Amino acid sequence: MLSAFYMHRLPADYDTGTLHTRARQLGALWDTARDLYYKAFLLRESGRYGATENNYASLYLWRHDAAFNEFIANGSYLNVTKSFGRASIYVEGALDARRGPSSTARFAYRETLAIPDDADLDATLAREADQNRDTATQQGVFASVVSLDTQRWTLTRVLLSEEEPRGKQAGTAWKILHLAQPLAHTLDTGVAA
Repeated sequence: MLSAFYMHRLPADYDTGTLHTRARQLGALWDTARDLYYKAFLLRESGRYGATENNYASLYLWRHDAAFNEFIANGSYLNVTKSFGRASIYVEGALDARRGPSSTARFAYRETLAIPDDADLDATLAREADQNRDTATQQGVFASVVSLDTQRWTLTRVLLSEEEPRGKQAGTAWKILHLAQPLAHTLDTGVAA
């Protein structure tokens, strides 16, 4: 399983209303995508939920790397580059991905943490997977994922939630404009022990 994320910085006077329309129109095309657990169309607007600038982003959870490679090579990513240019795509291996009890997600929270050089790697990764399973059991959670970047040795925690940012969620808050979820229902569920 792979997670992928890319972001575009937008001018301060950018009409973010066009992004709502874009997400609504393009989102439907992703609702039946093969080998995709979910794709979230994300927006941060300056002055809202702690944002200091306007950003548009996409967040994916792919079943396997071949599906991600097809997305890049079949022209789907070309649609993005035509509108916003080519962004760096952060691709990470998912250590654990769970479906939560909520049927909807209005916000995404993304937090990246460095793994210290002297950390016990096995214990750190096991602890993160356990924590992710626990997170997925919480009310309001649609999905919870923790992934690993072995080039930078960082962990990324992603939470898709119906909960509006109120300071209790860690990470950068993003408004979800559209959540395509063709295979989200097949993720293991967070089940309280």
